[in-house]
Amino acid sequence: MRNILKKRILVLDGAMGTALQEMNLTNEDFGGEEYYGCNENLVLTKPDAIKKVHMDYLEAGADIVETNTFGGTDFVLGEYGLQDKVYEINFNAVKIAREACDAFSTPEKPRFVAGSMGPTTKALSVTGGITFDELADSFYGQAIPLIEAGSDYLLLETALDTLNLKAGYIGILKAF
Repeated sequence: MRNILKKRILVLDGAMGTALQEMNLTNEDFGGEEYYGCNENLVLTKPDAIKKVHMDYLEAGADIVETNTFGGTDFVLGEYGLQDKVYEINFNAVKIAREACDAFSTPEKPRFVAGSMGPTTKALSVTGGITFDELADSFYGQAIPLIEAGSDYLLLETALDTLNLKAGYIGILKAF
């Protein structure tokens, strides 16, 4: 990817959550009423919807698609009772994104998968509710399947708390 960046700007996809909201998905699509709003679970219950979002962004010219794993840590998924599905959700999200990228990749214009790691629902400096080490371990648990499934890189995104970013970075380093 570094060689490509020396030649041109790479375009990242847009918002996964917004694109999914526009699909007007039902409780059934999410796997039941108790999972409604857990976009990450859609990689298991409605993978075709996730793939369509990726394909639409790639068709529009994106070079990089982010996995549908913004809230893919154990304690965020735990808010839906899905904390035991961290590996499965993150791994499958990469596979779906990779399939879409492979469909659009050419030798002249390869497409890339970014393993999305969102800010979580905790801010160490503001809300607390989790320790730094617990947060780093949570990011570690998310990074492992993102790496093993073949993400081209990991993307810590949308964090307002730099301590959260540091915990994410430490979790990623541990995963490598």
